[in-house]
Amino acid sequence: MNIVIFGPPGAGKGTQSNLIVKKFDLHQLSTGELLRNEIKNNSKLGQEIASIINDGNLVSDEIVGDLIEKYLSNKIYKNRLIFDGYPRNLIQARNLERLLTKYDQKINIVLKLSVNLETIKKRIFERKNLEKRKDDSEDIAIKRFTTYENNIKPVIDFYKKSNLLKVVNGEMSISEISSEISGLIEGIKG
Repeated sequence: MNIVIFGPPGAGKGTQSNLIVKKFDLHQLSTGELLRNEIKNNSKLGQEIASIINDGNLVSDEIVGDLIEKYLSNKIYKNRLIFDGYPRNLIQARNLERLLTKYDQKINIVLKLSVNLETIKKRIFERKNLEKRKDDSEDIAIKRFTTYENNIKPVIDFYKKSNLLKVVNGEMSISEISSEISGLIEGIKG
């Protein structure tokens, strides 16, 4: 099974993805983690990505698509992925569908964590103190939240039309969110 989980930066996608990976034996494909790994490797691409992210902007669809395809083409991950933070816009959603078809795969469920800006700001502040991520500041969080909200509506509509979208209240506790998500996944597996 392949799953998409999305929500604004700081919504808890990574946390929930980790729980889903363990429970359902999937592989997490976090675009944020892929991008941070490129930065950590200090490649030319990593330096370009760092500059884009540190300015509070999103990395191009082309760069992200190329990183995603590396995973989809690997048989180890076939129909065993959770896409964490991807797609972020309609172009990426269509590109993901095209890549999945190319590698004889599909999305089984799309989970949207619904969280308001005040909760995001609180979580970003907490995460910044714990993880010391350079891209975690209130100004960048607000900019990324606004950019996300502006880009995501067409993606929501895209997945609604496919009857794949399930909206989850991301304001609940981690365990409550996990329980709701597990129930939704079991529902499509069963």
